[in-house]
Amino acid sequence: MQYGMFIMPFHDPAKPLAQCYDEDLELIVLAEELGFTEFWIGEHHTMKYENIVMPEIFIGKALAMTKRIRMGPAPVCLQQHHPAHVASRLAFLDHLSHGRLNICFGPGSVTADMELYGVDPKNNPAMVEEAADIILQLWSQDPPYHVDGQFWKFKLEKYVDPETLIGYIHKPYQRPHPPLFAPAMTLNSPTMRTAGTRGWSPISSPLITGNVVANQWQVYEAAARAADHTPSRADWRVARSLFIGETTKEAQATVRTNSLGKNYQYIGRLFDKGLGRKMFKRDLDMSDTDCNFDYLMTEQIIAGSVDEVVRRLERLIEETGPFGMLTLMSYDWDDKAAWVRSMELFVHEVIPALNKKGY
Repeated sequence: MQYGMFIMPFHDPAKPLAQCYDEDLELIVLAEELGFTEFWIGEHHTMKYENIVMPEIFIGKALAMTKRIRMGPAPVCLQQHHPAHVASRLAFLDHLSHGRLNICFGPGSVTADMELYGVDPKNNPAMVEEAADIILQLWSQDPPYHVDGQFWKFKLEKYVDPETLIGYIHKPYQRPHPPLFAPAMTLNSPTMRTAGTRGWSPISSPLITGNVVANQWQVYEAAARAADHTPSRADWRVARSLFIGETTKEAQATVRTNSLGKNYQYIGRLFDKGLGRKMFKRDLDMSDTDCNFDYLMTEQIIAGSVDEVVRRLERLIEETGPFGMLTLMSYDWDDKAAWVRSMELFVHEVIPALNKKGY
């Protein structure tokens, strides 16, 4: 089993932004040293807790601080950007990375971001699909360019000059383009159907239960086979929130007060103000009141000793079937030493234990 990392990111709003970014950069350097093969960064424009606005800029700096680890925005919120701008900036970044770039396409879910950019959330799926089509078209052809979509209409024809090479949109370093991924957060995910149909690799959210994760693979696999693709579980990323301590009692007590626990409390409050807590639930008939932190500790949050974390992950894999990449969530370094120790235990003890068992 390979292992990667994802940051939303989640930080204490009282912490200076520059310190947050410095710590995230230090984290990615440490992740590479510990053998993580990839690192994902979320995009959010109006959130004080989740404060990286443009993951591509973060990646640009991180490239100079690392040598091997692959990096990617997760997702690029396609409905909030002009597709030609996305195509150009990602191609540019792929060249800067010498081919270390992964790309996750999706809508994001922050209603304030969508209000800021004048996006109707009902249009998210259609806008993401149209934008992705446009980006792939721009990467696959030379000018002139002519786009007549439902949401974007533009052309580059009049000022194309083959002699001076003006009017050309750059293509990526990786051909035909960097590896493409899509995130899934729901049961019977339409994003997974899109990913399977298009041959993109799936990423399952840390916010959902094992039965929903399993369902997402079923949706993805069916869509892929219907489109004559051969789905591979080795390409499947499953994200989980882990905290490992010397003892289970210690780790579970810590999680109730550290940034991992605060993150789930924060997301719970967001759900309470909007759609409710159904995304957290294994059984949709469960009341939101019962979907509390004690419940989350038995489902989304995996905290304990090495043996306990291995046991919980085995239980997850038994439910979902095998997957190729376990994506570890990381949160604010409210206690750097404890977080670094958790990462070390994950790499040096949890992953070898899983591999020894044949995962």
